[in-house]
Amino acid sequence: MHAKDVALVIEGGGMRNAYTAGCIDQLLAHDIHFGWVGGVSAGASHTVNFLSHDRQRSRLSFVELASDPKSGGVKSMLRGKGYFNVEYIYETAGAPGGDIPFDWETFCQDPTPMCIAATRADTGENVYWGREDFADLYDLMRKARASSTLPGLMPVPEIDGVEYVDGALGESGGLLIQAAIDAGFEKFLVLRSKPRGYIRPELSKPAVVRKLLRKRPVVAEAMIKRPARYNAEAKKIDQLEAQGQAMVFYPEQLSIENTERNREKLEHAWNCGVEQTKREWDSWMEFLS
Repeated sequence: MHAKDVALVIEGGGMRNAYTAGCIDQLLAHDIHFGWVGGVSAGASHTVNFLSHDRQRSRLSFVELASDPKSGGVKSMLRGKGYFNVEYIYETAGAPGGDIPFDWETFCQDPTPMCIAATRADTGENVYWGREDFADLYDLMRKARASSTLPGLMPVPEIDGVEYVDGALGESGGLLIQAAIDAGFEKFLVLRSKPRGYIRPELSKPAVVRKLLRKRPVVAEAMIKRPARYNAEAKKIDQLEAQGQAMVFYPEQLSIENTERNREKLEHAWNCGVEQTKREWDSWMEFLS
């Protein structure tokens, strides 16, 4: 099926996205195409995996790879590689001959417009990258890494002389619904990584955030502003759903946090995501058609 009038919008959320990796698996298994695909952070990983049509990689990225000692942990953090070693996860593992090589050729052959976002560490603004912004595989992986970089947990990458951090810290709040609207879409399949009704709370100790990120004060302010931005975009999605313009997937059995690295727990989340998607599949197809 080619749902040309529907945009696929994918929320990030670190390893909670092992659950929505089950959604991606089923969309690929049934050869579903969209008019636009976009995501932030782990949602950016879903976006590029989906557009490379690699069903196996969409699972491996959030189960096997995430639990592999090479992908992070306390020892990795002590070595300065980050709790999640995103250089390995994106730039090394995804390279030709890597542990889960990315199918750059298939990705390039898919004409679907797409978008991933990161946040400039110097201004706090979101930067949105589409197909025309990726010079090669390394450039794509570097920018997907930037979209997923949580300062403090991961080393901050630099692209063309600018430092970038997680796209969820910009004005989008991590939900690219407005980017999809701006691209001209009026129907949306939205994959959320938090349960229905979730409201992101304000940071209880903003002064601590400012102190920890004193070398990047703009990033600190972005983190403090994020709850309000996130909740505003989530409300926009709720309104679109109420108007019949959005089909929204909310995980029902999610029991892991964004830093989870336990293989069994990640696999359980993935299986739950597959099972829930299958239960909701008929309503998805009715909406997409």
